[in-house]
Amino acid sequence: MVELLFALGLLVAVFVGFNIGGSSTGVAFGPAVGSDTISKFGAAVLMTIFALAGGLLVGPAVVESLGSDLVATAFSPLISIVVLFFIGGALFLSNVAGVPASTSMTAVGAIAGLGLARQTLNEGLMLEIVSWWLVSPIVAFWVSGVIGRYFYPTLVEAFAVSQTEGALLEFDRSGAVPRPYLGENTTPREFVGTAVVVGIGCYMAFSAGASNVANAVAPLVGNGSLDMYPAILLGGSAIGLGAFTIARRTMDTVGNDLTDLPLVAAIVVAAVSSTIVTFLSALGIPASFVIIATMSIVGLGWGRATRTTRLSETVQGKAPDVSVGALTADADDAPTVGGQKGTPAGTGHDPIGEESGEDLPKASDLFEPATTARVIVLQNIVPGIATVAAYLVFRYLPV
Repeated sequence: MVELLFALGLLVAVFVGFNIGGSSTGVAFGPAVGSDTISKFGAAVLMTIFALAGGLLVGPAVVESLGSDLVATAFSPLISIVVLFFIGGALFLSNVAGVPASTSMTAVGAIAGLGLARQTLNEGLMLEIVSWWLVSPIVAFWVSGVIGRYFYPTLVEAFAVSQTEGALLEFDRSGAVPRPYLGENTTPREFVGTAVVVGIGCYMAFSAGASNVANAVAPLVGNGSLDMYPAILLGGSAIGLGAFTIARRTMDTVGNDLTDLPLVAAIVVAAVSSTIVTFLSALGIPASFVIIATMSIVGLGWGRATRTTRLSETVQGKAPDVSVGALTADADDAPTVGGQKGTPAGTGHDPIGEESGEDLPKASDLFEPATTARVIVLQNIVPGIATVAAYLVFRYLPV
């Protein structure tokens, strides 16, 4: 019976990791795949490598928090399966319904429900986690807002890179070791821009591994079924499996969905969100990448829109002409990696207070406010449901 429960626990953990890989790979490498800077196979390889790296280097702190620190209740094989079932079930339902669900918040909710039912919840740690859940989206909003107001036009110019014909790199194989060099038409600017896009994807994969591997394996580590690093290898491998299979579809979806989000904006959002998630993971705090990224997008658009107004005018009561389409204005003015249109880099931009609100069209919105609100609400409702369901199961059923 014990062997059967152990095998079932491994199976559910792999299922959770598989779904994490399917969703996270699209988020991390969708822009790179959509701009033809990397293939889907290459994205899956990089996702597997860097998710494993994040899990091994930063992930143990999150595994420790979820597996042993959050509740004093010992994770039996059956309890582990039930907790993983809630996490995997939430992921599965969110994929079917097309509604993003935070695996980290759902995992914390399910484990917190167990702790409440058994009266073993570490309330101090739970309060710390919830506090960071409230603070981190605000930080993402304001950091992105500052970038949008003061640095975004400069970044648009810096990344105005058109993709040329032919291979990005070629190799001189005359020596014992192949020596790479730029392709016939590749410019140093194109190479650097492409490297940044791919590098940001790798950084996002690292942060996903740091935060999300724990969601798949923490209960198994908590009950002693697996040691820390073998469990992380299992979770990382399951994420890789999802990256090579179901993620191919999500990479297409994310790449297409980001057509209204310029590549520069995607890079800023990815860098800000990944940094916050990696920082929290190092503290042992499971974090929701979707909520943080959503607020980063809102903050970046808000900051970009406020460039039409000087701070002195704001103090005097003049409201900025804020449009949620603030970022898309630059998409037609300068090409980015993978693009062929626009004016060349270095053409300059108007200073703060002198940009026209007409340059920030409202017709092509960066995000849909109703959808954004729905995502944020559901991101909190799903963990709440997991918490209540876990509480009822562990409180009234003989688990």
